Amino acid sequence: MEAAASAPPSTPPSIPAAAPAPKGLPVIAYLKRLPSGLPADPTPMASELPTEILRPTRDLVVYDAPGGRPRAILPKAVSGIGAAVPIVARESGWVAALMPSGNRTMGWLPPAGWITATTADQVVIHRKAHRLTWYRDGQERGSWKVSVGSKVSPTPLGRSFVFGRSKLPGEVYGGLDVLALGSVPDDPDSVPVGLRGAHIGIHSWYQNTFGGDTSDGCVQVPQPGQRLLLENLRPGAGVLVLP
Repeated sequence: MEAAASAPPSTPPSIPAAAPAPKGLPVIAYLKRLPSGLPADPTPMASELPTEILRPTRDLVVYDAPGGRPRAILPKAVSGIGAAVPIVARESGWVAALMPSGNRTMGWLPPAGWITATTADQVVIHRKAHRLTWYRDGQERGSWKVSVGSKVSPTPLGRSFVFGRSKLPGEVYGGLDVLALGSVPDDPDSVPVGLRGAHIGIHSWYQNTFGGDTSDGCVQVPQPGQRLLLENLRPGAGVLVLP
């Protein structure tokens, strides 16, 4: 009896090579709009927010597709804050992550120069209901009536993430730090000159009046809620803004 022929070993799929970065490639920065040419997030309103976070171990070249054209540099740290961006897609060994300083935009990264972490925290904001809800492991941990952006400068829709935290001068923020998001105003000219370039933030407010469309795009949270969010949310945590 003849032995059955063994199946040939499968060939692992090839990983598209990463083209070298040309000189002068723009660097993603906090106070500058995201460089053009990167692809749109294909599912910006997805109800399941990403839980895997990419952390660069060096400055990374960002591409418009796996093996595609280099478009920008994602530095290891942006304005002194270690970059932490949610992974939203995988293809041919590459990963796509949401990019800071832009809205509903992702960039592709080759499989080197980064590590991953996970987050259990997500924030969902309903603009019309003026409601922010914090979830951990899918379970509601806190919910507050909030104010959102005005009709002139609405809070940008879609999924974003916590970029980092900062301390801003003045008592209007209730003496609490601001959680800066990866997103920015959809129309940069809709905000006062002094706020041009700033990111959308989640912050408290000196007046105990919430539930309106009154801000320049940020989300204003009662002080007890902001304290809890500051204690628990870390860079990379997902944020989803719904109509």
